[in-house]
Order: sequence, then C-alpha cells, then structure tokens
Amino acid sequence: MTHRDDIVAAMDLGIKGRVAMIAAASKGLGRATAEALAREGCVISVCSRSKPSFGDLAVACDVTNADDLRRWYDATAEKFGQVDIVVTNTGGPPAANFMTLTEEQWRLGIDSTLMNVIRLCRLAIPGMQQRQWGRIVHITSFVSKQPTELLTVSSTLRAGISALTKTLGDQVARDGITVNAVLPGHFLTDRQKQLSEIRAKEQNITPEEYLAKAVSAIPVGRYGKPEELADAIAFLCSERAAFITGSSVLVDGGQYRGTF
Repeated sequence: MTHRDDIVAAMDLGIKGRVAMIAAASKGLGRATAEALAREGCVISVCSRSKPSFGDLAVACDVTNADDLRRWYDATAEKFGQVDIVVTNTGGPPAANFMTLTEEQWRLGIDSTLMNVIRLCRLAIPGMQQRQWGRIVHITSFVSKQPTELLTVSSTLRAGISALTKTLGDQVARDGITVNAVLPGHFLTDRQKQLSEIRAKEQNITPEEYLAKAVSAIPVGRYGKPEELADAIAFLCSERAAFITGSSVLVDGGQYRGTF
C-alpha cells in the first residue's frame, strides 16, 4: 500500500453503499455534490427539470411540484430499497427589491426554496427513523446570515431554512438522523452569473467588471469551486460527522463578516 493509499483509507467517510438523493443535480453545486458522494461509494439518485445525465437513477422533476417530488422519492425507494441521505437544492428565487416583488413571485419563491425542503424531509424521515440512521443537508446561501437587498426573497427564506435546520435537527437527533445546512458564498454558477448581470446593469459596468470587483470582498481572493462545497457536504453526510447536527455551515471563503 502506498502512502497515498494510506491517506485515502484514513479518510474513508463510511458511507459506501448508502443511498443518496440529490436535488437539482444536472449542473453546478448539485452536480458537484452528486459526484462527490459517488466518489465515496454512495448509490446516487438525482433529479432536475430536465433529466440529468448522471447517477444510478436520474429523474426529471420540478422540485416546486409536490407530486414530482413524491414520484422521485418513490422511484428511488422502489429501486434501491431505502433512502439514507437527502441533499436539498434549488435554483435561486426571483431577485428583486421588496417593493418590486409581486405576491406571485413570493409564492414561487416559497414553493421553490422552502416547501421543496419541507416536502423532501417529510418523505425521507420516516424511513430514516425506522433504520435509525439518516443524513439531511440543505444547500442554501450565506445570505441567510448576511442578507442583501437584491435577494429579498432568498434572504428571507434561507434564514427560515436555517431555523428549520435547527428545530428539525433537535427533533430527530435521537433517531440517528443529522440535519445540517451549508451556506455557500460566491461560486461561479449560472445563478451567480445571472446576478452579476443584474448588478452590473445597476452600476453601469460590464458583468465581467462586476465579477472582478466582487472578488475583492472575498478574503481568500477568489470564487469558490463547486467541488469545495461538495466536499463539505460529503463530510456532513458521513459517519464521521455523526455529532454535527442543527448547524448552518458557511462555505464562503471568509466573506461573511459576523461572528455568529
């Protein structure tokens, strides 16, 4: 065994064979998470609006639709017998200042950002309780701790998910289930590029100029790589993270300026 083999063996996360559902995993942070869990030996079930080309099971699913979520969960449980890990994830809700948002945009944000999380947890938790093991991780955003005016809906609902993470984590902890959230900062996803176009227009600069300017607010001096967030999620899903629950973990290169 080489020195590298020794390191790999020492870092085994103990989740080989676990069945993992990852939402909105056709690209970006969701896809990177599915790939990270696959490398750990998990059985992978993914969904997205268009059927993703990755995983042991891939299902076309609109996460704002309760029936679609039930169909995805049932297909996963039927094919693999159980669901051990759930990673919730969505695209960002409408980006706008408060007074320009319509009630319909708020309702869309609630369905796409909050209710899908609630629905997936309600589907998965009973089976996890029966087996006395489970991992739930929510991909949210650092705006849950540091709101921004353009992301009014997201800032409001992501803070709510952090509260849900804590309260739900408390309620299922004795069932061997952990519930955590990861709060990504700036990663060069399609969502980040969309927001850069909006903000660049407001500041009368190019999107490229805005992206370069925004890096100055990140202490590590660069944008995050999707695999860096995915590795944090893989650890939270592991046997080694069994004593971590109810936590909202920042993965933002130090950008959040608060101490709590």
